[in-house]
Amino acid sequence: MHKRFKNPFRPGAGHMPPYLAGREHETKEFGQLLGQDVILSNLVLTGLRGLGKTVLLETFKPLAIQTGWLWAGTDLSESTSISENNMATRLLTDLAIVTSTIVVAVDPSRQIGFGDPPPEPITMNFAFLRSVYESTPGLASDKLKRVLEMVWSHIDALGRKGIIFAYDEAQNLADHAAKDQYPLSLLLDVFQSLQRKGCRYLLALAGLPTLFPKLVEARTFSERMFHVVFLMPLNHAETTEAIRRPIQKDSCPVDFSINSTETIWSITRGYPYFVQYVCREVFDVWVQAMDTDQPIPSVPVAEIIRKLDSDFFAGRWAKATDRQRALLGIIAGLTNCDQEFTVQEIVQDARNVKLPKSFSSSHVNQMLASLSEAGLVYKNRHGKYSFAVPLLGDFIQRQRESSGSSLS
Repeated sequence: MHKRFKNPFRPGAGHMPPYLAGREHETKEFGQLLGQDVILSNLVLTGLRGLGKTVLLETFKPLAIQTGWLWAGTDLSESTSISENNMATRLLTDLAIVTSTIVVAVDPSRQIGFGDPPPEPITMNFAFLRSVYESTPGLASDKLKRVLEMVWSHIDALGRKGIIFAYDEAQNLADHAAKDQYPLSLLLDVFQSLQRKGCRYLLALAGLPTLFPKLVEARTFSERMFHVVFLMPLNHAETTEAIRRPIQKDSCPVDFSINSTETIWSITRGYPYFVQYVCREVFDVWVQAMDTDQPIPSVPVAEIIRKLDSDFFAGRWAKATDRQRALLGIIAGLTNCDQEFTVQEIVQDARNVKLPKSFSSSHVNQMLASLSEAGLVYKNRHGKYSFAVPLLGDFIQRQRESSGSSLS
């Protein structure tokens, strides 16, 4: 009987959880953006990995469609930002998905005569959009604006609210001044121009916390162009719901007690990915015990944390050099390591630690830049730093304890 109820928890990247706990406030904010008659604010959905950005963006899609919006978009890879042409191709490809059935004209070359087939309709498929793009004189931005203005005239005539271009992993967007390619600036310039003209195109970008500073650096008006929603971990009540709701079914053999729920909360701290990961492990352990008529064990905390360290943290930790690990060890020792920290705080704390080689402010700045490229820390708009990986400080402390070293 136990095997008939499948483990409901899904810790994969971007996988929809069995129950989406919390996020009511964020959903309400998105709903307000959907109600704009003139697009004044676009969406940036940001936060650390494991907070459910991809899942939440996916839940926004049916809400938008229900209110009359069309939805286009995908994950953004680094290749999209190689050139302005790549960016234009990405936008036209995604746009064509929602416009390819819209008829704009009838092919005049197909005359209706006795026995002739009916004339072929011309639709706004990719080939049509690309032909308009290529035949428009000017820069890539001029070409894109012409295509999107033309599309909007037809979308508006059909009574649709507008089109949302939704892109996940948007932190991959970048300009390349050395190559005279500015795909990120192109995206921002085109959408700002169209929105000023009353075309209801709305950008919804999801990505790591490096995303919004990158947008502002590319175009200063981005600070006024976007409404930023920063995802935080679930609170205690929301975490409890995420743990218990998926198993509240008659056929489920497992029940999380209050003590078990509290234990899972203490491990996960409300990070949705960790909640799914730990609950999946506990569920499997308990069902296997039931199937072999063994007593139900308590939550195997040490074993699950060890597996989580191997599956989630170890690959990221391997990117750091020994010297960088020493610096990360100092950061992990800060009382505010899970919030924001400064170069000055790191240098000050390093003075209290016996090291073969000390850290100067310039060294810390350089190393933080390297760690940022490795995806371990990020710098916010105010010049402060944070860990880019949730609960990384706890992992580093465990590494220090297991190695018997104070820092490495």
